[in-house]
Amino acid sequence: MKITLEIQNLKCGGCSNTVTTKLASVAGIENVSVIVETSEVTFNYTTEDALVAAKQKLKSLGYPEADTVNSVISKAKSFISCATGKMATNES
Repeated sequence: MKITLEIQNLKCGGCSNTVTTKLASVAGIENVSVIVETSEVTFNYTTEDALVAAKQKLKSLGYPEADTVNSVISKAKSFISCATGKMATNES
């Protein structure tokens, strides 16, 4: 099944790179696509458990869904995830 989620704290290509690579590593998640301009991530999932795992992964990285609380801790996590994604992009 395919889903598009609006997420918070998505600012740049570094964020996009982190979200794409980390979600792709979740079992049952495929074809991850991120649109920074609209703060959306689209992916296919095989089971409801995979969907829940993907949402938890996004939250743990600092990119919670748009309709959830965006705490200071979440914003800080996204800053770190963003920096990590930028470094990974620069290494390629």
